[in-house]
Amino acid sequence: MSYLEKHQANREEVWFLDFGCSNHMTECKDWFFDLEEGFNRSMKLGNDTRMSVVGKGSVKLQVNGAIQVIPEVYYVPELKNNLLSLGKLQERGLAILIRDGTYKVYHPKKGEIMETNMSRNRMFFILTSILQKNTMCLKTEVVIEKETDLWHRRFGHLNQEALK
Repeated sequence: MSYLEKHQANREEVWFLDFGCSNHMTECKDWFFDLEEGFNRSMKLGNDTRMSVVGKGSVKLQVNGAIQVIPEVYYVPELKNNLLSLGKLQERGLAILIRDGTYKVYHPKKGEIMETNMSRNRMFFILTSILQKNTMCLKTEVVIEKETDLWHRRFGHLNQEALK
C-alpha cells in the first residue's frame, strides 16, 4: 500500500488483479452505468467472512488512456478494495501473460489492453479513472445513425450539439 500513498491515488481508483477471486467486485455504486439492483446473493471471502452482493452490472474504466468496459461486476457495499477476477477475464477470451514481474492482458483483436508491474508485496493492481454516467463520449451508445457516430469519433468525441 506504500505505492498508493506515494502516488496519492484514491483507493477507489485501484483495482487489484486477484487470482482467487471468482467475480469482479467493487463497493462504489456510482461507477455502474447499468446496474441490476434486484440481484441478491451472498459471497464468501478468502478469510471466511461473508458479504452481501446487492447488485450486478457494468463499469467503464480508463486504463492507460484506453476505455475498458468491465461487465458482470458485483456491487458489494461492504467491500474495501476493488477486485478484478483473472478467471473472469480469461472466460471473456482475454489472454493473460505474467513474465518478469509484468502482468499483461491481451484482447484477441485489439492486442494488449492492460499492463502493470508487480508491487513489492507481490501484488498486481491497476490505477484507473472511472468514467461517470454523464461522460459525453458515452453518448455514442445511443446514437442511432452510424454517420453521426463516425463524425463524433473523428472529432475526438465532440458533443452532439457541436457536431450539428
